[in-house]
Amino acid sequence: MDKESIFTINADVTYGRGYVYCLQYHIVWCTKYRKKVIVGNIESDVKEHLYRTAEDLDIKILAMETMPDHIHMLIECKPQCRISDAIKVFKGNTARWLFLTHPEIKTKLWGGHLWNPSYFVATVSERTKEQITNYISSQKEK
Repeated sequence: MDKESIFTINADVTYGRGYVYCLQYHIVWCTKYRKKVIVGNIESDVKEHLYRTAEDLDIKILAMETMPDHIHMLIECKPQCRISDAIKVFKGNTARWLFLTHPEIKTKLWGGHLWNPSYFVATVSERTKEQITNYISSQKEK
């Protein structure tokens, strides 16, 4: 198998300068104490802010769904992106912005923290991408 045919097996590869990649991650993080604060206008504001943050980080959000107490995202990023740093930026920027624009959230949380410090992240393959996308989009139905 030659080099070109290896790269054409996967239609979702991206070509960079001197490299070819397909890096996708499923990320989940929860609110502190699993408090149900991502509701109403806050939900749409969170999504909008996460899309803007992703654009600033040069990350593509392929799928996203918010639940009252957690967020699911399927993202695609470049090899230069450190996923732990990207998650830290997503969580930190969103928390800071939400506390400024929706101060009522502070009454439901204490200690000045919106997010639980932990998160889940898993790599996504071509075989699992569709399953994860369907899982994320079906979260509201559960």
